[in-house]
Amino acid sequence: MREVRHFIGGEAVAGTSGNSGEIFNPNTGEVQATVPLATAEEVNAAVAAAKEALPDWASTNPQRRARVLFNFKGLLEQNMAQLAELLSSEHGKVIADAAGDIQRGIDVVEFACGIPHLQKGEYTEGAGPGIDVYSMRQPLGVGAGITPFNFPAMIPMWMFAVATACGNTFVLKPSEKDPSVPQRLAELFMEAGAPAGVLNVVNGDKTAVDAILDHPDIKAVSFVGSSDIAQYVYSRGTANGKRIQAMGGAKNHGIIMPDANMEQAVQDIVGAAYGSAGERCMALPVAVTVGKATGDEFTERMVEAARALKVGITTDPDAHYGPVVSAAHKERVENYIQMGVDEGADLILDGRGHTLQGYENGFFIGPSLFDNVTPDMRSYNDEIFGPVLQVVRAESLEEAAALPSQHQYGNGTAIFTSNGRAAREFAARVNVGMVGVNVPIPVPMSYHTFGGWKRSAFGDTNQHGPEGVRFWTKVKTITQRWPKGNVGDQAFIIPTMQ
Repeated sequence: MREVRHFIGGEAVAGTSGNSGEIFNPNTGEVQATVPLATAEEVNAAVAAAKEALPDWASTNPQRRARVLFNFKGLLEQNMAQLAELLSSEHGKVIADAAGDIQRGIDVVEFACGIPHLQKGEYTEGAGPGIDVYSMRQPLGVGAGITPFNFPAMIPMWMFAVATACGNTFVLKPSEKDPSVPQRLAELFMEAGAPAGVLNVVNGDKTAVDAILDHPDIKAVSFVGSSDIAQYVYSRGTANGKRIQAMGGAKNHGIIMPDANMEQAVQDIVGAAYGSAGERCMALPVAVTVGKATGDEFTERMVEAARALKVGITTDPDAHYGPVVSAAHKERVENYIQMGVDEGADLILDGRGHTLQGYENGFFIGPSLFDNVTPDMRSYNDEIFGPVLQVVRAESLEEAAALPSQHQYGNGTAIFTSNGRAAREFAARVNVGMVGVNVPIPVPMSYHTFGGWKRSAFGDTNQHGPEGVRFWTKVKTITQRWPKGNVGDQAFIIPTMQ
C-alpha cells in the first residue's frame, strides 16, 4: 500500500513514529494509502532544516526569489491535470472543482511574484536637519502553516507562497486526510529552484501541531480550520510569543430581496450551497428570504434546482459534486440533518442514504434543503460543512441583515438585489468580514485580502494580499545623519582614476 512521506530538507522522508493515519478513497470508502504521524522530534528536524536554509534564502535578493515563484507557477500550470486528479482522489472533489482549488492557489503564487515591489519600505528625505528616515521590510525567520482538508492546494499556497517570497523559510503541516498534494507542491517548489529546506512538509495530528506551536525557532504560524481549534492555536501560539493568524469556521448567509433576479439568485446559491459538497468555509449554507412571496418562490425554485444536481464519483465530468471526505464526516453531516428535523425545521429534501450503484460504500450525501429554520436552532448556529441549505424567512432587510451580524461566525455574506442603495447600506453595516453583492461566494482576489470577523478569525492580520506581506515581515526603521567631515580628510575626497 502506498505510504505518503514527510518532506524535510529537500527529501521525502519516511516516518519514524510508528503511528500512521489512513487515507481513504471517498468514492469507495476503501483505504488507499497511509500517512505517518510525526513526533515532536520529526517536527524539530523540519524546523532545523528550515533554520539552516534561512540565512542564504533571506539574503537572496527579492527579484531572485520572485523568479523561483515564477518558475513554480509555470510548473503548477504544467502539472495541473495530475495535481487535480491526485487532489480529487483523496478529498472527493470532482476534477473541475479540484482544478479550481489549484488555480486559486496559483493566483496567490502569481501575486507573490511581485514581491520586489510589495516588500519595499518607505523613505523620508530631510526629516530633520541633515537627517533621513527610511524603513525596510525583513523576513521573520522560520514560519509554519497548519492547513485543513477542504483546500489541500489553495490554502497551503496562501501561506507558503507569500511567506517564502518574503524571505522566510517554512514548515507546512497539512491535513492528514489528504496530504499527497501538499507533498507534491513541495517537490515542485524545489524543482522551481528553491533550495533544500526552504519548504518542508510534516504530516501529523495534535502532537505535530503542539510541537509547532511550542517550538522556539518558529516565529509565526498561519492556521485555517475549525473555530475551536483556531482559538486554541491562537492562544497557545501567542502565549509562546509567536505571531498568529488563525482562521476558523463560518456560517455564511445569502440575503434574497424581493427585487432580486430570482433566476440568477437560485442558480448562484445552488452552486454556493452544494458545490464541493458544502465543504468550504465560504459556502453559502443559509438563505434568508425577505417577504413571504420571496420565500415561497425561492424555496420552490431551489427544490427544483437541487433535485437536478447530479452527485457522482470524482471522475464523472457530469457530476456537480462528489462525496464528502470521510465516513466520520458523512455521519456528522447526517446527524445535523436529523438535528434540524428534531428542532422543528421543515426538511423538504433529505440527502441521507444517498448511494451510487457500484459505489455503495462511498461517502455520498445528496442535497438537503430545510425551510422555516429559526435562529434559536443549534443546526442554524453550528457550521454543518456539508451539502445542506437552510432557509430562514425574514420580513424586512433590517431583520435579514441582523442575522449574519448577530451570528457567532462572521466570515462572509451576500445580498441579492437590484437596489444599489440597499446593497450599499448592507455592505457598510453588516458585521461580517467579506461581503458579496449579487456574488454568492465573495472570496477576494489574491491581491486583496481574505479574512472574517468574530469566531471566524483570531488575530489581527488576514491571509494573502498586502496583509499577508505584512504578516510575514517585520519593519525596521533607520534614522541616519552623515556629519560633515574634515575637508582635508582623504575619506571625503571623491576618488579619481589617477
